[in-house]
Parts: sequence; C-alpha cells; structure tokens
Amino acid sequence: MTLNEILSNEELRQHEFPVAKNKIFLAHAGVCPLPRRVAQAMNDCANEATLGDQEEFVLHRLEDTRKAGAKLLSCQPNEVSLVGPTSLGLSLVAAGLNFRKGDSILIYHDDYPSNVYPWMALAAKGVQVRLINTRGLGIIRTVDVMGQVDESTKLVALASNHFISGFRLEHEAIGQFLRERNILFCLDGIQTLGAFPTPVGNVDFLAADAHKWLLGPCGAGMLYVKSDLQEKLNPPIYGWHNVRNPNFVAQDKIEFKSGAAKFEAGTHNLIGVIGLLTAMELALEIGVDNIARELLRKRGWLVNALREKNYVVLNAEPKLENVSGITTFFQPGQDLTALHQKLLDNNVVTSLRTDRKGQKYIRLAPHFYNTDAELQRVMELV
Repeated sequence: MTLNEILSNEELRQHEFPVAKNKIFLAHAGVCPLPRRVAQAMNDCANEATLGDQEEFVLHRLEDTRKAGAKLLSCQPNEVSLVGPTSLGLSLVAAGLNFRKGDSILIYHDDYPSNVYPWMALAAKGVQVRLINTRGLGIIRTVDVMGQVDESTKLVALASNHFISGFRLEHEAIGQFLRERNILFCLDGIQTLGAFPTPVGNVDFLAADAHKWLLGPCGAGMLYVKSDLQEKLNPPIYGWHNVRNPNFVAQDKIEFKSGAAKFEAGTHNLIGVIGLLTAMELALEIGVDNIARELLRKRGWLVNALREKNYVVLNAEPKLENVSGITTFFQPGQDLTALHQKLLDNNVVTSLRTDRKGQKYIRLAPHFYNTDAELQRVMELV
C-alpha cells in the first residue's frame, strides 16, 4: 500500500482508516485513532490468547518488534527496550543515572510534563535543574543549547518536537555538539516518531509511546539506550524479567540482565506489543520520508490558509528543519473554546491547548491519510 493509493482511493482510505468514514481527525499529536490493521492485529492476538498461554502467541514477535523499532530509529535491535509509556521510559533514565551533588542538567520547563517532572525530581538529590531560555514557545534553537551548557552540565533532556508550537528540534546537530563535550542527550521522541525521521546516532536515550503519529495503541512504546551506556544506566525497577534468576529462582545478589531486557522488569504488554509492531510496520511500508513530505505539504497549505483568515500561526516561518506536522493557531480575543466545540459539532477533531500564560490555541495535526478536501472543509469552519 502506497501513500498515493491511500489518497486517490477513498474506499481504500476509509477501509484502512475507519475514522475517516465519519470524522475529519486532525488530532494525531494527541491520541490517535487506530488503523484497521492495527486494531485487527490486536484483536487477533486477544482471540488467540483464549486458546492457551498468552505469551505463546506473542513472545516470538518481541524480536520482530525490536527490529522494526531499530529501523525507525536507525539503531541496533538490542538497544530497543519495550517498556510502554514515554513517561516511564524517561523516568527510567532520570532515576537510573548516577548524578552527583552539584551536577547540572538542562531541560525546557514548557515541554510536555512527561519530559519535565522526571528531571525536576532530581533536585531532591542535589542536582541543579536548569531551565533553558528560548525566544518563544517551544522555539529551541541549536545555538540556545550551545550557549546554556557549561562544565557542570551532565545531561540535556529535550523533546524532538514541541507539542504546542510544532517547532522541530535539530536534534542531530544538538546531539553532535553535546557528544563532543561528553554531555548526555535524552530525547522525548513521541512527537516525531512515525512522522519524521528520528535517527539516534547522536542521541544517548530516547523514549516514545505509539499512540500519536505512529498510529499505535496507548501504553505501548520504546526506550532506546545506546549500547555503550546500558551498563551505566541502572533502572530503579526490579523484576523477574530484568534481573537474573535461573529457573525462576531468586539469587542472593541482584544482577541485571544485559541488553534491552535490563529495562523490562516484568511481563510485557503483549497485545500492546502486537499493536506497536503492526503500527511500525505500517509506517515502514508507507515510508517515513514519504510521510514527512506529505505532512510538510499539508502544513504549508494550512499555514497560508489560516493567515489569509488573519489567524496568528505559531512557528509560521521556520527553517525547513524546524517544520513539523503540527499547525497551531489563535486569534486575539477569539473564544477558541467555542471554536473547538464548533469543529467537534461538525465532526472535526482538533486539540485545544493552553500555554503557561493561559493563552488558548487550536492545534491541527493531520496525518498522511487526511485529504486536501478534509483540510478545505476545516478552513470553511474556522
């Protein structure tokens, strides 16, 4: 199945993406609807599990899931752990590193809370938690990071793409700069994985759930840990799966398993893993580069259409490297809550977001399967 086939064949589009039958769904930066094949794979897994041991039908697919994740991240399968939510993955990194009193880390206070709270909690251990200064909401330039780290900085934790402004981080350039200075780099990749290439060659840690652009189920995600750092990251969770226990006999000494299993404490979310695998296979089938080009095209059209209606669009004229699939807009004095409800009443699903100052925004996040006709319909309503 190709992108062109989806967009040129309405019957196929609605079959593969059932939400398109009755709604214009433009909230993929929130919680996505499941494609038919993802839901079917999870349903088939559940039905098979009625016939015997649940693990019997899924365990052999764990390595397939790691391999698919490795293709999306351009890394090795043994660097991909199947841990679930982004919040859990980021928390494992924050709590598992050995920081010393007086070490500093750099974060962005207006990132999504999943990538803020795990790092803020380190202040109780004497770590200096520094907040990066930016020129605007979510606008984190490479030069901003360069100018705000010093000899005490041990780690920088940022999001690959800001969830409101849609500003996409130049994470490869930032990562290279940090690597040259022996500063660790942790990335919250949930807003780009499945939408834009997210290689981790210059990243030390990455966490991302499947329920946004990857078009997968909630609570099924990945944690990437660079292989040469796996021994240094000790998760604060212990279970039968990540601690050695031959024949399921607890040993006198806690000894973590090596590789990806080190960060997977217990039994996997088996149905979720199947959904994650199927979603990643879909993204790889369509091609992430193809998806990215289509999202950029759609955003370009939306930005122009919104500005013609005198809306203020966040991140309206960025460099190409900083453009994403998110288009967020507002108009001073307009009741955006009412506009959000009007769109819902007309079967258009968007996201209503609010910044630290209380300013509300409408966030549009179409995916590759949304059509130009759907976007034109939205512009008739706003």
